[in-house]
Amino acid sequence: MPSVAPVDIDDHVIAAAFLGGVPFFATAAGNIHRFDEGEKVTEAHDGLLTCIRDPFSQSLLTGGEDGRVLRISKDGSTEELASVPRKWISVVAGGPHGAVAYAVGKETRVIASGATHLFAEERSVEAVTFAPKGLRIAAARYNGASLHWVAGSAPPVDLEWKGAHIGITFSPDGRFLVTSMQENALHGWKLDSKLSAEARHMRMSGYPAKVKSWSWSPKGKWLATSGAPAAIVWPFSGKDGPMGKAPLELGTRANIMVTQVAFHPSEEMLAIGFIDGMVLAVRISDSKEALLRRQGKGAITALSWDESGQRLAFASEAGDCGIVTIAG
Repeated sequence: MPSVAPVDIDDHVIAAAFLGGVPFFATAAGNIHRFDEGEKVTEAHDGLLTCIRDPFSQSLLTGGEDGRVLRISKDGSTEELASVPRKWISVVAGGPHGAVAYAVGKETRVIASGATHLFAEERSVEAVTFAPKGLRIAAARYNGASLHWVAGSAPPVDLEWKGAHIGITFSPDGRFLVTSMQENALHGWKLDSKLSAEARHMRMSGYPAKVKSWSWSPKGKWLATSGAPAAIVWPFSGKDGPMGKAPLELGTRANIMVTQVAFHPSEEMLAIGFIDGMVLAVRISDSKEALLRRQGKGAITALSWDESGQRLAFASEAGDCGIVTIAG
């Protein structure tokens, strides 16, 4: 049976992550709580808007109401990467070789190799992500997404689809680009090797609520999402991804909505967090469920596995957080 070590933080917690085995929790007020031989608190921002774990390094990237972009290392030290006075920074992304992207209004800014590159859009940038290989970025905006090479003079590729696109992710192999939308749907493009605008569309709809959390399985065969009273898991192993295929529905709980999903780092097992604070683990192969945490205070706002897949950090909007250790 998994054991749960509770962590009580007196604030809305918007992110949780492990860095080098050390759990971190980030609050809306702008404080970063690090649990390394006791609790240590770093006052990072005057109002935190976004906090992600950099997929390319052992660090967190944050943006705040104070217009600052920070990198937070596993020892709790902070480095200011950018400062844009009187602007809110709600979009950040981490890339290879220490690259960082953030958005200011209708502009994506990429810091790479000591230089800042600017990419303008016709509408506000709602989300940014780096491609898994090579220094390319994709930006979500109204009526689609834009693809840019950070270096060189290649023109951007515009991927059009009507509506407001508010989140964006590449598949781990780079073959697909998926956006979440203001409406209750995902949209995807199958990209060819030249990243042309002739990419094929994928529509993933039928959600009762917006998709605010997603997670790729370790080898990219599945994309799990929130936005329903079950985790909706789309198949991406075929050459056309989920086109013409029905998704799996895991951890179904009547009218209790899923708010967070997080795939195990090495196994096809999914952690699912619900609006009532419950956390389940479900195996893809047979849909077998394991209860990791009973209902608690507040909706689950973050789930994150450590590198070994033996511990899972969870956070809630009420600050009712904890660390689940999976019995080996």
